[in-house]
This record gives sequence, structure tokens and C-alpha cells, in this order.
Amino acid sequence: MKDRRVVITGVGAVTPMGYGAEALFEGIREGRSAVKRMPEWEEYSGLRSLLAAPCELRNEKDIPRKSRRSMSPMSIMAAQSADEACLDAGLSKEELGNSRCGCITGSTMGSAKVINQAYETVLPEKDFSQLTSMMFFKCMAHSCSANLAQYLGLKGMVMATSAACASSLQAIGTGYDMIRNGRQDVLLCGGAEEVHPTVTGIFDLLYATSVNHNDDPENSPRPFDADRDGLVIGEGAAILVLEEYEHAVARNAEIYAEIKGYNTNGSGEHVSQSNAEAMIKCMRGAVDEAGLKASDFDYINAHATGTFQGDAAEAAAIAEVFGDSIPVSSLKGYFGHTMGASGAIELIATLLMMKNSLVIPGHNLKTPASDCSSICHPLAVEEKEIKRIIKNGFAFGGVNASLVCEKI
Repeated sequence: MKDRRVVITGVGAVTPMGYGAEALFEGIREGRSAVKRMPEWEEYSGLRSLLAAPCELRNEKDIPRKSRRSMSPMSIMAAQSADEACLDAGLSKEELGNSRCGCITGSTMGSAKVINQAYETVLPEKDFSQLTSMMFFKCMAHSCSANLAQYLGLKGMVMATSAACASSLQAIGTGYDMIRNGRQDVLLCGGAEEVHPTVTGIFDLLYATSVNHNDDPENSPRPFDADRDGLVIGEGAAILVLEEYEHAVARNAEIYAEIKGYNTNGSGEHVSQSNAEAMIKCMRGAVDEAGLKASDFDYINAHATGTFQGDAAEAAAIAEVFGDSIPVSSLKGYFGHTMGASGAIELIATLLMMKNSLVIPGHNLKTPASDCSSICHPLAVEEKEIKRIIKNGFAFGGVNASLVCEKI
């Protein structure tokens, strides 16, 4: 069977910039920072970075208690993002309840807040009777997908991807594969993640966090910048509606873009260090699957988090594949690294750049670092027609993912 075409027909997001995909886009277009100092984290001895980009949870009680009682904040944000995406796509309850409609979402793990709460509850007295049965459903790795399926009444494929910071981009890529191969017609794909000091602490132990801007949080992180000093953790959720092209046309759905290519691979070399050669192979695989040339692209949305080694490796890989003339930017300077949700959140922002014919530069990028200077860094918002983009997502474990989209 010939591969079917896959398009994106709806988007929804809850991010540190606010509620909704439009709030996300307006925040980055206006150049705002959502990074804050977290004074409550000062009680954690040994935690050097006190920065995060949190979300303000709103209207969670609009979700019926029957569904909400098994949801942590990350699942609530995922559900609210899915509501927006379905409304944006114009999907009816009948279409959502069809066995040809499902969901694939990604996260690093279950709710960091509830996992920490569970350990704090059990360990002092080693008493499991203090836990509630619903805590498990908030902690399990596929919490977002399971809760979305129950909340929306999805009867199709229900899957979860868990590859740290590549999770939601792998979810979208997997959805693309499932639809083009004929297994589903519609999939809600994306990811969600929570901010918690234990999450920042993990990166802190690896000397990967920003520690020089605790008193001026708006100036960090600084992807690709000469003065970058590490990443800042953010939180949020994003869901995209992926749909078979003819199915979307038949119901007269608005189409943001067509997914043309996807690739994911591993470096097989180091559990935490980025590998430029593996990134090159990943991007080239996505470009080749799309049937395109490097010169066909108008914009590259980088994964760059603001770490020394990661940013340099990605810049070198992009330069090898695409040269130095295509605009490249990372959006993490605006709202931090949302980890498992980052691929989906940043893809939505990129699709809105495409829709509005704007290239938005990275926040806090003042002087591109010498080890990142081999690529084209826009330093101001530029009006530019964007027809084809590639979105990168890289993760611990040497996991890489790249997705190609084209405006139609």
C-alpha cells in the first residue's frame, strides 16, 4: 500500500507563556521571558540553580471530577491542550470516539510532583496505607495518554513515548508513521511535563543547569550564546492533531502543514553527551525521507538548551547538513526546557511562525558563541515566507529525533 499523506489540523498548548497556542506565539513574538527565581527551592541543600519556568494552572475543575481525580498537573495541562487542539481542528465527539482515532503522548516520566509526594508519604514510617489509589495513575509513565483516552473517550490507539527530551517529538513521529501506514486516521500527539526541584536537581548534579542568573532570571537560559551557562527547566503541555490528508480534506479542515519526513536514532556512545555525527544522520534521514534537499528549507528550529557541549554539537551538525544560510533559532530562552513536552511546544510555535511568515530569534542570544558560529543566527524578528522547516529534539541516552514539515 502506498504511504498516505499526514497533515496537522489542530494545535493546543499550556505553557509558561500562558494558556493557548496563541499566548505561546504572542509571548515569543513580543520577546518576553517566562523564567523565574523559585525562592521555595532555597530549602534544598546543594541545589545550585534556583530558576524555572512554571505554568499557572487554571480552570482545572472544568474537567469533570471523574476524569480529573486520576490526573496530576501534567495530565490536566495535557487534557486542556487536547481540548484546544480538538476545537481548533473541528473534531466532533463522534470522530473522537471512532476506533480510528487515538492518542500518543510523551513525557520523561509520570508526575514528578506526585512521585515525590508518594515517597515523602511512605518513607518516614514505611507505611503504604497512607497512599491513595489514584496516586499510581498520576505516577505511571503513560499517565497523560491513559488520562487523555479516558477523558476524551478515545477508542483507537493509545500509546506513550518516553525518551526524556525527545519524547513528544517521538510521539508526533510515531503518530505520523501510524497514520501513513494506515493504522489510524486521526491521532492526538504531543507531550507534557512538570517543573519540580528534583528534576532540576538531576541536571544540577550533571553541571548542566544555569547557575549564574539566580538573581536575574530573565537573562537565562542563553542557547547558542557566548555567555550561556546551562539550561533552565520549564513545564507545560502541547497536543497536535495529526490526520490523514484525504480525511482532513473531506471534512474541510484547516491544514497547518504536512509532515513530510521523520527520523529517530541513537548515538550508541554516551548516556549524557550529545553526538554530532548521530545528529547529522538523524537530520539527513528525515530530509531524505521527505524527498527534499538541504537547500529547500527556510527555517530550522533547534533543540539547543543552553548547555556548552549540546549547543556546540548541534550547531556543528546543522552546519554539516544545511550550511550557514538557513535561519536557525532555539526557543528555550523564552520559556526554558520543557523536556518531554519541548518538541511539541516548539513545533507549534514553529508552525505559527510559518503561518505568520515570521522568523523569531532565540531569546538572550546577544553574541553567538564561537563554537556555534557556523550556522545562521537571526538576532531580530524577520519577515520571511516559511514553506519548509525541520524541528530537532535530542535527549539523554543519545536519542535523536528530527521532523520535517511543509506548508501546503
